[in-house]
Amino acid sequence: MDEREFLAERFEDHRGHLKAVAYRMLGSLAEADDAVQEAWLRLSRTDADAVQNLGGWLTTVVGRVCMDMLRSRTSRRETPLDERLPDPVVSSVDGVDPEQRAVLADSVGLALLVVLQSLTPAERLAFVLHDLFAVPFEEIAPIVGRSPAASRQLASRARRRVRGSVPVPERDLARQREVVEAFQAAATGGDFEALVAVLDPDVVLRADQGAVPGGWREVRGAETVARQALTFRHPPYELTPALVNGTAAVVAVSHGRPFSLLAFTVADGRIAAIDILADPERLAALDLTSLG
Repeated sequence: MDEREFLAERFEDHRGHLKAVAYRMLGSLAEADDAVQEAWLRLSRTDADAVQNLGGWLTTVVGRVCMDMLRSRTSRRETPLDERLPDPVVSSVDGVDPEQRAVLADSVGLALLVVLQSLTPAERLAFVLHDLFAVPFEEIAPIVGRSPAASRQLASRARRRVRGSVPVPERDLARQREVVEAFQAAATGGDFEALVAVLDPDVVLRADQGAVPGGWREVRGAETVARQALTFRHPPYELTPALVNGTAAVVAVSHGRPFSLLAFTVADGRIAAIDILADPERLAALDLTSLG
């Protein structure tokens, strides 16, 4: 094995971790792959023998790359970043595969990723690297161009936003599925009171239909969301149970094609958030073969 092959092998040992970092930073699986690839290119141009902690070095490089990508994305997009659902990681109810498991280590639901999109790039990086991956603020500071104390404040602001917006999700998949099935039964049966009972009073429903006028919709409150859910009473599609980012979800399929994807956040026995991806282009790009 020559030196470059040895370096590539060492890099592969860290790939899953690096993609997990990039996915949390970017909310895009394709862009996460691009960030990881850029980290490899930078490593291949570096004297790796001088790198004492390869995992730490690669993590900070991916952090820098993601920061640049977020800033570039912010400057060129007309649509606000928090008006687009992050890419879902879809798997069957039997569980996620090993590659998905690496990306979803410590579980990161769509609801959390949506809130992360509302943060500034610096806040997002400080929170993701420190709170989710335990990177010291001394290593974060040079990436964001701040002092360690200022970096700590960035993470603190982000943490308050997350805690105020993202409920603590139910971890028991069986319990999640039970609540989601109660929601489906109430919706298809047209039972408004049962819908309100299964929804958190402050539930939020977000729907992403893509780059069309009115393509982003967000409604809040149990009664408002329940009225929206009543439109599912006579669905012209089949509902297939799935997991999205490791939590209960359903995929609506019409004529063999995905029509929409609904991801649920269940907390304290009720549905606290429903995230709907109905963008035809993004749905067509999803790999749903594992759902059967």
